[in-house]
Amino acid sequence: MAGGRMQLELSRVVQGRSRLGVLKGLGRTGQHSLEVPGCLLYTHFGTVPHLTQDTLHTLRNLPSVTQVTLSNIAEHQEVLEEFKDGFRKFAGLHDTVLYCSLHDPAALCPTGYTTNKTVSVWGSGGRIELTVAKFMALQKTVQPDWYQSMADGETWQNSTSRKRVRKSVDRTLAHLDECLLVHQKSQELDGVEVFGVVEGGDILEERVRSARETAKRPVAGFCLDGLQTGSMDQRLRTQLITAVNKELPEDKPRLLQGIGRPDEVLACVEAGVDLFESFFPFQVTERGCALCFSFDISPDPERAGRAPPEVLEQSEEKDAAGDIKQNGDLNHDDQTQMTSFEINLKDKRYQDDFKPLVEGCGCYCCKNHQRAYLHHLLVTNELLAGVLLMIHNTSHYQGFFSALREALAEDKLDLLKTRVLRAGAQQTERDEQDG
Repeated sequence: MAGGRMQLELSRVVQGRSRLGVLKGLGRTGQHSLEVPGCLLYTHFGTVPHLTQDTLHTLRNLPSVTQVTLSNIAEHQEVLEEFKDGFRKFAGLHDTVLYCSLHDPAALCPTGYTTNKTVSVWGSGGRIELTVAKFMALQKTVQPDWYQSMADGETWQNSTSRKRVRKSVDRTLAHLDECLLVHQKSQELDGVEVFGVVEGGDILEERVRSARETAKRPVAGFCLDGLQTGSMDQRLRTQLITAVNKELPEDKPRLLQGIGRPDEVLACVEAGVDLFESFFPFQVTERGCALCFSFDISPDPERAGRAPPEVLEQSEEKDAAGDIKQNGDLNHDDQTQMTSFEINLKDKRYQDDFKPLVEGCGCYCCKNHQRAYLHHLLVTNELLAGVLLMIHNTSHYQGFFSALREALAEDKLDLLKTRVLRAGAQQTERDEQDG
């Protein structure tokens, strides 16, 4: 098969599951790399929401991999085919690895539109039905460095029957085989990598079967689908991911779709996940909120981007992220609800709060503006609010992943978990006192 340069080099495996390393050989020339655990750069049609390329690149330690989605691109297929030079050049992207996934992880995807031969994506103009032929024609047009294979991922709802889950696994494997067949015969996709998709809903046997069969195919890595926030509680998610990863080769990366909350990221890294999609900062920004959770595991409290624990005491209006809900009590809307890792700057308490969003944060927003100014921008619907919040939230989220890798390297994962989960614990204590 074409490509084959992508290589995962693990430097440590902590407690038999959490993996620390570097994903090397990325891109057509193989000159890029990505540290794991890590996340991709989330975009809408190649652009990080609210940020120009110049503004984006004022941020440090950005991921080397940019994620685009067919749900944003499919309706522009004719334009891209006429352009001929691929999506990277079309969108003005430079010096980045391009990964193309099927769905936008921050957008709700209606169910009930999948058939044996097609899947549907939802763009601004509505539903677009994709056959394998159309899906692969899009990949040839986009010219990514790697892409997710076509998959039937409509089994994340906990009411899905065992029969429907089994059909989802069968369809996804059939789609993968067809995609690989077209890929291997395509000159345009020479050097491009394919990630197989692991489905199986919340049924352990189907998850294991999907992983085992997908691992037999010549894929460069694996997308774990249908485990997103709102689909199941974390204990079940951890159990399924752990079982799946036992079936997957150690030297290939595992990308988890639809998970972004820091507490869930930590739990999934402990289960052996390598890569995540970074849509969470965008969701927080759209709520008019700022990430403020602490991830400081160093003795120096002044390190940039490390929020002091007391910041979290301000967030009294939030639900505790540490609360564990039973499977069946969750829904997909949980992705849009405010979490205990953020503060709501539209709240009146911030109208005369002249502190930065996070003390010690080195981002442009925190070095130049106060919470009161962000509050003013939000209540007056100024576009600058989204720009400044996205700068901070992206920077803070990338700082969290840096701290996560540092914690794994220095055997401080338990300390990091304590720091990050403090918000949920504090809110739970306040709720009990109020009750």
